[in-house]
Amino acid sequence: MDIISALRKTIPWEEFDYQALLQALKDYACPRDKITDLLAKGVIVRVKKGLYIFGDAYRTHPYSREILANLIYGPSCVSLEYALHYRGLTPEGSAALTSVTTKRGKQFQTPVGLFFYRMIPEAGFHIGMQRVELEDGRAFLLAGPEKALADKLRCDRGLQLRSRRGCLEYLLDSLRIAPEDLSRLDLDLLERLAAADESPRVRTLVDSVRYLRRESA
Repeated sequence: MDIISALRKTIPWEEFDYQALLQALKDYACPRDKITDLLAKGVIVRVKKGLYIFGDAYRTHPYSREILANLIYGPSCVSLEYALHYRGLTPEGSAALTSVTTKRGKQFQTPVGLFFYRMIPEAGFHIGMQRVELEDGRAFLLAGPEKALADKLRCDRGLQLRSRRGCLEYLLDSLRIAPEDLSRLDLDLLERLAAADESPRVRTLVDSVRYLRRESA
């Protein structure tokens, strides 16, 4: 069996770590030298230290940037602009993959794109988080629409949301979220997100969504 077949037999996913790679190469005398050779030939691509994907010609499925986002820096959850578009709330996508974390904010420029991580309080980190399963059984953590929007309001520097009117202008005009999509948000979940870290911005979001729902009733 050639080395490519051996790798693909042992590593079923497109995203894998250094330990999985060593295990796949355990029968070689110098697995670290073999890894260097595989990188040089483009068989595998280093996303960051200790994290890899297969090269273009050796993939059996597309790799998942969302899974990579969870693995590059953690604990983390895909959220903010990327999740808002993924969930269908905003019309424009984000070139960078954006996530939230309880650790210090960071960014990573990788061969597969830019990954941003913004810090939020630990109290609200898990609220509204969902596990998204792919068809092949892999999964990643993604913010639901309520969490993604609450995280966006928390993390936007310099954002002034002192009134319901200002909040609605930001949501409808700047983010271009449709009023009917805002009205459909889960108010109970938004309340929990606002209470978790006593965020005035998220509290204003709750009031704005409640107002829109009354107006459309």
